[in-house]
Amino acid sequence: MPPKNNPKLEGLPPEKLRWRCDPARIPFETTAEIEPTSGDMGQERALRALRMGVELTASGYNLFVCGLSGTSRGGMVVRMIEDMLPDNEPAPDRCYVNHFKNTDRPRLLTLPRGQAAVFKKEVESGIDFLRRRIPQVFEGEPFQRQKTRIVERFTQREKELMDDFTRRIAREQFALGRMQVGAVALPEIFPVLEGQMVPIEEIPKMVQDAKLENAAAEEIERKYDQFRQEFTVVYRKTLSLSRELASEMSYLEQEAASVLVDGVIEELKEKYPSTHISEYLEEVRHHVLDNLDPFKEREGEEDQQPPSEGGGSPRPDRSERDPFRVYGVNVILAHAENEKCPVVFETIPTYANLFGTVQRSYDQRGGWNSDFMDLRGGSLLRADGGFLVMYALDALTETGVWRTLKRTLNHGKLEIQPVDMFFPFSASALKPEPIDVRVKIILIGDRDMYEMLYDFEDDFKKIFKVRVEFDEEMKWTDEVFRHYGGRIRKLAQDEKLLDFDRTAVAAILEHGVRIAGRRGKITTRFFDLADLARESCYAARHDGNKIVSAQHVREALDAKIERHNLLETKIREMIENNQVFIDAAGSRVGQVNGLSVLEIGGYAFGKPVRITASVAMGNIGIINVERESNLSGRFHDKGVQIISGYVRRTFAQDKPLSLSASICFEQSYSGVDGDSASSTEIYAILSALAELPIRQELAVTGSVNQQGDIQPIGGVNQKIEGFYDICRIKGLNGKQGVLIPAENVEDLMLRDDVIEAVANKQFFIYPVATIEQGIEILTGVPAGARDKSGKFEPTTVFGKVDARLTQMATTLRRFEK
Repeated sequence: MPPKNNPKLEGLPPEKLRWRCDPARIPFETTAEIEPTSGDMGQERALRALRMGVELTASGYNLFVCGLSGTSRGGMVVRMIEDMLPDNEPAPDRCYVNHFKNTDRPRLLTLPRGQAAVFKKEVESGIDFLRRRIPQVFEGEPFQRQKTRIVERFTQREKELMDDFTRRIAREQFALGRMQVGAVALPEIFPVLEGQMVPIEEIPKMVQDAKLENAAAEEIERKYDQFRQEFTVVYRKTLSLSRELASEMSYLEQEAASVLVDGVIEELKEKYPSTHISEYLEEVRHHVLDNLDPFKEREGEEDQQPPSEGGGSPRPDRSERDPFRVYGVNVILAHAENEKCPVVFETIPTYANLFGTVQRSYDQRGGWNSDFMDLRGGSLLRADGGFLVMYALDALTETGVWRTLKRTLNHGKLEIQPVDMFFPFSASALKPEPIDVRVKIILIGDRDMYEMLYDFEDDFKKIFKVRVEFDEEMKWTDEVFRHYGGRIRKLAQDEKLLDFDRTAVAAILEHGVRIAGRRGKITTRFFDLADLARESCYAARHDGNKIVSAQHVREALDAKIERHNLLETKIREMIENNQVFIDAAGSRVGQVNGLSVLEIGGYAFGKPVRITASVAMGNIGIINVERESNLSGRFHDKGVQIISGYVRRTFAQDKPLSLSASICFEQSYSGVDGDSASSTEIYAILSALAELPIRQELAVTGSVNQQGDIQPIGGVNQKIEGFYDICRIKGLNGKQGVLIPAENVEDLMLRDDVIEAVANKQFFIYPVATIEQGIEILTGVPAGARDKSGKFEPTTVFGKVDARLTQMATTLRRFEK
């Protein structure tokens, strides 16, 4: 036990070991009496930053959200933005149409909200109207009469040309006929001999057979060549007549159809008077009149195909696209007139999902093509005029997403391209007109990712100027009762859980304080408390209860520990079986029980570890065995350097420090980091120098500075409980306990069994503020202080240490001489 004459070194009373939530302070008997609530409490800083980022419309004020990892931060941010009711300028409707002059560059049309779908429907109706009415016009009697007159006129002119040529060659005993060449019958000139048309190729044979004189044959061949040349001229004139006929027929058809086409186009232009839509409609007008052939067929006739070989249904050929597809309207963004500001949460931000893509249409031969109707928008376009929320890690790891996102935010323009544009030999030639977008991007990540991007990504600090950081704890106020009670009530409603009485709510809130790690604080990670509520409800139903109480909460916590503490149990068994050496009784020089924390899969537990020190003469200083073995982290190395500074400051002001010491974490093979054992290591060195034994029933934790002040550490509850479990296994003797930093007293939220042991004087918690206080408790000997002459009292710990160091320095100096 510590010296009785120093009340400051007494153990803490039980009431200091845990903050209790008094169920009587909870303003309801069960959660059934309270209104369900949602939303987040204690995030005023984050809400102010979020609101500024939402309301500030200047370029580059996109947001990066940090903190609350492991929660559904995306849904929470979306809910917060929706609750703010941002008054953003609404985005217009967007659609792509064919660019008739350059089909590889689809034209973008921008329409007022709610009009894109109507525009698409009216354009389709107009084309359908033309498909029905144009064939009727062409089949009507007035059109057919004009067509007949034109055809007859050109037929007569062609007949006159051919008749005149026929008469001229007939006078020379020639005739115009046709010769079969394969499957085609071509016009040909034939000599007429004895009333019969003879092919010109047979004239030489008739000369050989003496049926025709040589001179007559030569005259026939000469005239044939002459008439052949004349016929070529005549034939060209007939072709010219055919072209004139086609041109005049086309003009007639355009004149007949223009009444219908002009009516449809002008009606659309009146409804949609904007310049870019009028330009597009003019292109449609000219294209329809220049390409009337598809309109000549009645609807349904163009779809009829001959049966396939062997009978059966006709097989569609996807390579032949609908001829009326070029007049389609591809609506890629449409809104309802009263639609709210869009807040889109993209959970799978692939390139196609985010920026859109160009789909492919394949034919039966495996070939593919794309046009303006194959363009598809993504979530970035859907969020135009609003907000797009996504996780930063997904955006960074998906192919092409981060680079394209930066480019889009820097220029404010979205270009829809297929994702295969990032791979060679597969890019599409389609280049749609870019879309001007106004969208706020909200990336969700952790602090390390934000710092990495800020330091190494030049564009990041220009386009993500707002950092929104959520705190993982908040101050305790009476409002916590109602807020968290309402959250539990809503959880119970949504998931059909049992109601919770006030003792259960109090127990859950106490666990929230333990997670926060500080009295006066409670965690804001409600999802941890929600999991506890679900598991407590399971325990209550398993016991056959209708209401969840504090007992069920404790059962749920115990069950959760049991699911995760297999490794902890194995370590305790090894200590119990002396496979790992930890003493819980007796005393020993240069040996102290240190305390560490292990975290496995989110479960943290305390693990005692034996720390030893050995000293000798020399000038090496303090050797960190862990560091020499490459098992030490940077923070632990810093702690050892602080120990050296403390020893020099305290004992080397009047003499050189002639010390070689080594510190070791015994049976530690997985690495050590952190400085929470630096005070423990000092105690071991002081014990070894003073040759005073240290009580092994005590364990120590606490960081130290070069002035000897004990600094607070983390995981204090787990460390105390870990050593208590070892003492319980080895047998409580009424002397065991733990030394903790005095500043950690406000962090204590110990288990009930530990508090009960303290109340029964079987276990002690000693808060210490300085090395002097700690060494007195561990050795039972006063630490000592320098008197007016600058000397320590010989019987104190520091007096013995100083005397030993003086002896070492003198001996080393004599030895060196």
